[in-house]
Amino acid sequence: MVKQFLSTIEYEEMTVNTNVDGPNIAFGETLSGTVYIEGEASEELVDYIDITLLKRSAVDEDIIAKQSIEMMSDMKSKETWMIPFEMVPDERWEMEDEERTLILRTTVYLKNGVHIRDEDEITYE
Repeated sequence: MVKQFLSTIEYEEMTVNTNVDGPNIAFGETLSGTVYIEGEASEELVDYIDITLLKRSAVDEDIIAKQSIEMMSDMKSKETWMIPFEMVPDERWEMEDEERTLILRTTVYLKNGVHIRDEDEITYE
């Protein structure tokens, strides 16, 4: 069964959805997707977005990849911003044991100092 990657963040009248092209990444493939920001005032609200890949266990988590995205250079269609991202796997993505999971986290940093986030698990084989 194919697992779907679901990450949705809502703040006031803005919605941020992270859509991953495939949450099950095979060795040699690239993790890619798009962040969609919907809402009339989103341009005034959002400062930047971080897409972070981490390895998590019951006792700790390690950041293994991170991409920061600023709003000014991205595509806009009506009231929706579409921000593509891509991460290339390396040896840090490999899982040492079954107690650890790979997590993709979307964090939205707002201009008012608030930051909101959501995350979901991906697999790398």
